[in-house]
Amino acid sequence: MKFKLDENFGTRTQHIFRVKGHDVQTVCSQRLNGCPDQRLYEVCCAEQRCLVTLDLDFTDVLRFPPSKSYGIVVIRISRNPSVTLLE
Repeated sequence: MKFKLDENFGTRTQHIFRVKGHDVQTVCSQRLNGCPDQRLYEVCCAEQRCLVTLDLDFTDVLRFPPSKSYGIVVIRISRNPSVTLLE
């Protein structure tokens, strides 16, 4: 599957996706840092990539219709220090 990682994800996250055999591009590697959300959505659609982001703005289905994209995954990370995430 083809993914684009938003600018908040680093090389560790890229590695996790690549080890699983996914085609991964990043916002940073394409110099899209700080670009408007609409522009990033359009780039992902044109590249047929699923966007992986922490940005809650992408949960607005009227601005970013899921049916016109190749997927948007908004990850929420627990702020509870007692929760351990497993890889």
